[in-house]
Formats: sequence, structure tokens, C-alpha cells
Amino acid sequence: MSNHILIKADKLSRYYGENCAVNDISFELKRGDVLGFLGPNGAGKTTTMRMLSGNLAPSKGQIIINGVDIIENPKEAKAELGYLPEQPPLYKELTVNEYLHYCAQLNRIKRNNIKKALDNAKDRCGLAEMENRLIGNLSKGYQQRVGIAQAIIHSPSIIILDEPTVGLDPIQIREIRNLIKELGQEHGVILSTHILPEVQATCNRVQIINKGKLVFNDEVANLAKQVKSSSLIIGLHQPPTISELEALPGITSVERLQDDRLRFYYGNNPSPAEMLAEKAVKDSWGLYELTPDLVSLEKIFVDLTCKEPPVQ
Repeated sequence: MSNHILIKADKLSRYYGENCAVNDISFELKRGDVLGFLGPNGAGKTTTMRMLSGNLAPSKGQIIINGVDIIENPKEAKAELGYLPEQPPLYKELTVNEYLHYCAQLNRIKRNNIKKALDNAKDRCGLAEMENRLIGNLSKGYQQRVGIAQAIIHSPSIIILDEPTVGLDPIQIREIRNLIKELGQEHGVILSTHILPEVQATCNRVQIINKGKLVFNDEVANLAKQVKSSSLIIGLHQPPTISELEALPGITSVERLQDDRLRFYYGNNPSPAEMLAEKAVKDSWGLYELTPDLVSLEKIFVDLTCKEPPVQ
């Protein structure tokens, strides 16, 4: 993956009167990154996206788009951006070719380069067989593809996608996710979504904003480490009493589940998995299952956004 920085946001803040919607956030987007941008309603996500796209000036801070300051040189900076809003800006009475030709003109692509740009966008988005179809007659999945095609028609360095799979069926969602991952190989992509599994399936980085502050900004693989597992699920054919199990070293409490398995809590202590396995074999408890109680992405998101942001 390239280390070339496409977006550098430095200490961004945005005030609406006395209300601070975005509070001193900093991050980078590199070529090859697919960055999932998450946050509950009212967290400041939309305000941040509007600042990054040049539609809203920050009250404080700086945004550099592929080496260009978006405040000092807005036209040059915005030329590096491709944007798909939640509602794609489609003219449904036009054919795919007519619409993309219009978008190429809006992006000031030279006349002798327009056909090449159209063919490239249609090929990447799987639209070649739909080029003469009216947009209004296309399925929602193909309309999303047309929306992405207009965002990449001018080969921007950065592609910003806002809820690109909302309302699609499972097959369409899979196709759009694969397309986003392909785009991420050559561009930098910001994916704004409320669908948490989408981040796991598509993104290599994730950024979570809460109450105007970044509460997480790291690799997707590191997200689960933010909320450490503190319990084990154990199945025993001949378990001892709960009080005997709770007396074991390092165990804080034991809960019997509906299927007669047991959940062992161990708090901040080291995992007692090895000790429990040895004890179960030695005392003939009939151990048939021992697994970490994995934390779901939804729980991690809730834990990160329901606590107060860290003081900086």
C-alpha cells in the first residue's frame, strides 16, 4: 500500500454559534485506504464530510487535499475529489452515456478525452451493457453504479461515498462492496455508513466520531482490541456448583446460560482458559466447549460512542 497522503486534516473544529459540532479532530487518508467513517446521529460526521468536500469551511484547522490547501485553492483541491451523496444526483430521463458525458463536461475533461473517460468509468462500474438504457429504467443497484461512475469519471485521487448500499438487495450490496474494494486499490476512499458489517467487509481502516471528537482512528483489525473480552463460554457435562466455580482463582463470577453452558467472568485478570481446561480434565467435568465470549462490532461501537470522549 502506498504511503502517499491524499487527505491531511489537522485540528479541525467547526462551531455553529456557541455549539461545537466538530472539536479538534486530526487524521490522514492514504492512497490505498478504504476508510470507514462511523458515528451516531448528531456526532459531527456530516459536518466533517462537508468540510472535507469543501462545502463548509472549518472554524479552525486545515485540510490538505493531495498537497493542496482546500481553503486557499478550492478549485484545484476539489478537482481531486469524487463524491457520491446518499441520494445520487442522477437525471433519470437521460441514458447512462448521456449522463456520464454531461458529468465529464462538468469536470472539464477535454473533449478528445471524454470517450476514454466514459469507457473507463463504465468498465470499472460494470455499466458497458447499460450505456444506452434510460437511468430511470435501471434497478437501484445499477443506479448506484451510475452514481459511482460519475464520482470517478475524472479519475480523482479521493472518492467519498455516503451510504452507497442503502436500499440494495444482498446481491447488489455484495457487488457494490466489491467495487469499492477495487476502487480502494488505486484511490483513497472514504465510506460513510451506518451499516457496521459493511465496515468489516469493505474497509481496512475505521474512524469513529462521537460528540464532535474522534474516539477511534485505526486499522479495522485493531477495533476489537479496544474492548477486551473479559469472559469465556464453557460447556461441561458434569459441572460442579456455581459457588465452587466462583471460588477458582481469577474468576470474578459465573453465570449459567439457558442452554446449560456457563459464562465465566474474569474482569481484568489474565484469561483463565488454560487453568479451567486443566481443571476440567483433572476433575472429570466433561469439558466439551471452551471459547472466548467474542464482542460484536455493534457492542464495540456502542461502548465507544456511549462513553464520554477522552479529554485532550
